[in-house]
Amino acid sequence: MARKDKKKNAGTPAPADKEKKSLPLRIRTLYQPGTAEIVIKKSRFIAHAAPAQNEEEAADFISSIRRQYWDARHNCHAFSVGNGAPGSQLTRCSDDGEPAQTAGKPMLDVLLGEGLWDTVIVVTRYFGGTLLGTGGLVRAYSQSARAGLEAGTMIEKVLCSRVGLDAEYPDLVPLQRLAADREALIEDTQYGEKIRMQLLIPFPEKERFQKELTEMSAGRLAFRELETVYGAQAGGRTLVFPAG
Repeated sequence: MARKDKKKNAGTPAPADKEKKSLPLRIRTLYQPGTAEIVIKKSRFIAHAAPAQNEEEAADFISSIRRQYWDARHNCHAFSVGNGAPGSQLTRCSDDGEPAQTAGKPMLDVLLGEGLWDTVIVVTRYFGGTLLGTGGLVRAYSQSARAGLEAGTMIEKVLCSRVGLDAEYPDLVPLQRLAADREALIEDTQYGEKIRMQLLIPFPEKERFQKELTEMSAGRLAFRELETVYGAQAGGRTLVFPAG
């Protein structure tokens, strides 16, 4: 009986492993905020897009824009938070006095169409005296939301295993080539008696990376797994975000 219990427990994933499996492999999000303004038939549409990790951050950002543009007729908004993981997604939108489904919903459609999560958009409208009609409003708010996002910096975060690796100097170029082939990001390289590297290896590429590393070095090199993170690139920089 004791052996059966042991065998059963051995096949049960640890809580940490279950958590990793539930995390999305890729998340598109806004990394740096953006602001844009367009004018349509004398109405001004001012878009502000920003990162928001949760509903509270999104609500705070919306409130700050409302205070900034307190005299505007409309401050419409949309946000999507929860990093896209199943069961964690939350989306909200508001027309703020515009005809139903002509402002907030089109803005949210832009967000979801771009596959963006953890992002909030507010579009402020100063009425120019000419009615745009339902179709005109939908186009105006969609265009404004897209312009605000494009003015910011959008990135794709990839679920990675952060690893450490010590190597000899002749290994440097082959390691750089291997990292590029397996879409791994080189986070840091230190030069001393040996080369000490820290890399972010995408989860789907981890086993293949280790296999090719072993073949490349005839078994001399192996990486040390440090933690699970999200990695991304923006402006030539490697970015690291906590996972979970």
